[in-house]
Amino acid sequence: MEAAPPIDALAVLGWYDAHARRLPWRVDPAERRRGVRPDPYRVWLSEIMLQQTTVATVGPYFEKFLSRWPTVAALAAAPLEAVLVEWAGLGYYARARNLHACAEAVVARHAGRFPSTALELLALPGIGPYTAAAIAAIADDERIAVVDGNVDRVVARYLALTVPVRDAKDTIRATVQAAVPARAGDFAQALMDLGATICTPKAALCMLCPLQAGCRATKTGTPLAFPVKAEKAKRPNRYGHAFVIFDASGDVFLRQRAATGLLAKMTEVPTSAWTPAPAAPVFPFAAAWRRRDRIIHVFTHFRLELEVWSAATPDPETLVDGWWASDGELRAEALPALFRKVLAAAGID
Repeated sequence: MEAAPPIDALAVLGWYDAHARRLPWRVDPAERRRGVRPDPYRVWLSEIMLQQTTVATVGPYFEKFLSRWPTVAALAAAPLEAVLVEWAGLGYYARARNLHACAEAVVARHAGRFPSTALELLALPGIGPYTAAAIAAIADDERIAVVDGNVDRVVARYLALTVPVRDAKDTIRATVQAAVPARAGDFAQALMDLGATICTPKAALCMLCPLQAGCRATKTGTPLAFPVKAEKAKRPNRYGHAFVIFDASGDVFLRQRAATGLLAKMTEVPTSAWTPAPAAPVFPFAAAWRRRDRIIHVFTHFRLELEVWSAATPDPETLVDGWWASDGELRAEALPALFRKVLAAAGID
């Protein structure tokens, strides 16, 4: 099969000018032509939120964050606990902690202005190579390849790669880098949009794609055969127990998780250790414990099953490593989705 030509950046940009998605953090191409520049704070905030999360999910969180903390300086001045509360439900909570640390660093090291190059951005907490490239390209038109999952798929099909994406990262990046034009930010977002709307995981709308003429996957007649799927590792199971404790007024006992590790510094109800095999519960104190339900929660690297138990404590003052929250106060707690499932299983919505 003949070699695929280089990516046609002009064709991609022409398609983007006509079909760019309207997103709350984006400056659309017409505005860019009028000289409107993207706000690096908004670009950074959206990129951090979009890691492992869909555009539809991120939208309301993005708007809420901007309303509460309209600048990086405002976010840096906020208590971490408040940031964690607003982040609850987005998952991958290390992102929220790194978000706050990065805001503090931008204020302390750069007087509240994000650096303009990927190399400088990489020195900030929570910013890896992809995020640094995305911010530098979108906010400052640095001519650097921006390769997310959507772009991986577009280029893997364009080249009809015969190996999984994870084994072709250098080839994909080099292909994109060779095509980056002066409108680097628009080009980066255009390739993302192609992957999100035209060259999707389950559909390849080749007749609408600006890269159809050079696409090797299109020429095979089976574009959905690409990217080649990598063999998935089996996700292990872990098991444990969660204990929902009430006082006489119906308030729930909460505590903060450890400062490091999974769901660090988030709010939880007491739990047992999470172990590779099921084990009998060891209750925090003697009471009429009632089994409420079993919940399942899937993390990136393992699947967790928790048996949910509830009981009223005879002596609330003996529980000293946390605090009590009413039904109304629970809504303002930094409870990750896992523990909201636990509370729902115990009859607390």
